[in-house]
Amino acid sequence: MRFRTQIPIKNSDHQINYESSIVLLGSCFAVNIAEKFNYYKFQNMVNPFGILFHPLAIHKVIRRAVEEDFFTENELFFHNERWHCFDVHSDLSNSNKEDLLQDLNQSLSHLKSQIKSASHVLITYGTAWVYKEKTSQKIVANCHKVPQTQFDKELLSAAQIETTILDTISLFHKVNPSVNIILTVSPVRHLKDGFIENQQSKANLIIGVHQAIHQQPTTDNRQILTYFPSYEIMMDELRDYRFYAEDMIHPNQTAINYIWERFAATAISDECLPIMNEVEGIQKALAHKPFHPDSQSHQLFLQQLNQRMVRLQDKVPHLIF
Repeated sequence: MRFRTQIPIKNSDHQINYESSIVLLGSCFAVNIAEKFNYYKFQNMVNPFGILFHPLAIHKVIRRAVEEDFFTENELFFHNERWHCFDVHSDLSNSNKEDLLQDLNQSLSHLKSQIKSASHVLITYGTAWVYKEKTSQKIVANCHKVPQTQFDKELLSAAQIETTILDTISLFHKVNPSVNIILTVSPVRHLKDGFIENQQSKANLIIGVHQAIHQQPTTDNRQILTYFPSYEIMMDELRDYRFYAEDMIHPNQTAINYIWERFAATAISDECLPIMNEVEGIQKALAHKPFHPDSQSHQLFLQQLNQRMVRLQDKVPHLIF
């Protein structure tokens, strides 16, 4: 008898290796994957504008970066003793208006530079629910704890999501025609919206993503836009509350590790495995806490560890421990 299923995932035609440059954007699950890339020392950048949950917010920062549409003072507002911008996460908010403006525009320039040189972009969509600021009628990326009475809540349709994704892909290709783009829907449950509303949101995201993939333009008969089923893995293969954190919303570390393993097995080149294993060994050794730091045996251990790092850096020069 079979007691579980496993989602078949096709190996990527454009696999990631240690020469790849990866940009990750979107929900907090993008951060989870970026932490794995960091651990194994892949070249990557994640969310320069903080966590962004819905497709329109992600599209907007990409458009601004590609078109060099820099932020201005009139896009900032003061609330709870800090300056904010509705287009970015509260992590970037600042008590000094000039510093915030400088940080935002530097991040725009950095994002454009990274997009131009990226081999892969991974976008994780978290929700189809958006908030529209009543005065300006603009959809925001983050409400910054401004009272909810100042916003209208709307659900993006699958058709809106499809159009937004195709526009996003077009922006990438303006500056980097060869970039490979991986889309995924976050396994994080947005229960603040409601149980039924969360499912509506995820359904629209999934439909919109797959319609965009079906409609994508082709370059040299190759697929430039692919899908990784992180949401489906969480819902089907890990369908148990023991795979959630205490908040019953976010995947716990066991779930993140499992989804990463499925991702790595299909999206990362097998040639990377020996290096990844050696990096992991060095990382565990660096995390080791000695009982006697000044002992001769520990000094020998450190010497051997340094030699391992030097040998690995000879193979992959950009590795820094």
